[in-house]
Amino acid sequence: MGFHKEKIKQIRNLMLLAALLILGIIYSGSIFLGVGFLVDIFRPFIYGGAVAFILNILMKSIEEKLLGRWKGKGAKKLKRPVSMVLSLVAIVLVLAIVFGMVLPQIALTVSEIGRKIPAFMENMLPKIEQLAKDEPMIVDWLTQLESMEINWDGIVKNIVSFLKNGAGNMLNSTFNVAGSIISGVVNGVIAFVFSLYILSQKERLANQGKRIISAYLPENIGEKLLEICSLLYKNFSSFITGQCLEAVILGSMFVVSMSLARMPYALMVGVLIAVTALIPIVGAFIGCAVGAFLILMNNPLQALWFVILFLVLQQIEGNLIYPKVVGNSVGLPSIWVLMAVSIGGSLFGVSGMLMFIPLMSTCYALLRESVNKRNALRMEAQAQEKKKEKQVEKQAVKK
Repeated sequence: MGFHKEKIKQIRNLMLLAALLILGIIYSGSIFLGVGFLVDIFRPFIYGGAVAFILNILMKSIEEKLLGRWKGKGAKKLKRPVSMVLSLVAIVLVLAIVFGMVLPQIALTVSEIGRKIPAFMENMLPKIEQLAKDEPMIVDWLTQLESMEINWDGIVKNIVSFLKNGAGNMLNSTFNVAGSIISGVVNGVIAFVFSLYILSQKERLANQGKRIISAYLPENIGEKLLEICSLLYKNFSSFITGQCLEAVILGSMFVVSMSLARMPYALMVGVLIAVTALIPIVGAFIGCAVGAFLILMNNPLQALWFVILFLVLQQIEGNLIYPKVVGNSVGLPSIWVLMAVSIGGSLFGVSGMLMFIPLMSTCYALLRESVNKRNALRMEAQAQEKKKEKQVEKQAVKK
């Protein structure tokens, strides 16, 4: 009778799950709208949690390694705020160095391009005149364009209509942009304050979360959920650490190699590539494009050699450094790293690239654990069956 009740309970749960899935498919549009609405409400807190997670990696290292000898009661109270302040100062210094080195150099290059444009046009005019002499068809096309009748009245009317309609649209766009800026500033302040609160009370918040899980979930499900959360934390922190280490290694390689080759902007291009390399796999190409453009303004041949140098170093980084540093840090093979970057980038852009590698690493670890456990149980069952068969054969022989 008990088995019958258990079977009925399983069937009822399956029917309930099927009904929920069908309702979810039917009302998927409304569900997505509701999820988007909730995400917009909790956006500053989501950003604050992400900032707190990243800061916690640096803060934890400072607490354990730099301030690990602070053992007194008063020192322990000061350890958390001191490590928090040092983490914020370190990040602000890194950002100041990056922007202080990259932005002024780009501004100087843009101004230099502006100065070189008149000379470039003076050099191009004789070539254009020579091309017109060598190719009379181009002159004929220009003559035909000049002889075309243009409806200036219609163009003026269209411009006036555009200005009338565009003034209101421009005003609305200005208000929308101003509102977005104010909203972004407010959300940023809330996210920053919320992240500081999380960092200062992280042990208490973790204990409260465990108590809630133990209160509302069965023991085995709660333990499994805590295990998954612990694995996610480990993979995300290891990925961020590995990604930063890989970016520093790649930027240092460019600084050293460009300095040895006597290429301009070695330090600035190395810092730029190190920053853009935080985007997995494809980020360094952004730095390469900017660096090649800057060098092109001084020496086109050196820009070509820079691209060749980038391709060589990128092969070394992609085949040796990235799989070893980042892949090993999250326990994910290279092929799965590439798949995670492709899927995450196609779904959510740059943020998807950064999130999907540790997420896929967690799924990979859980799947590997499940597969190993099932294979071990199957092998154990097969061993027991063989043992029983041998016992039956021995009894048959005795008879």
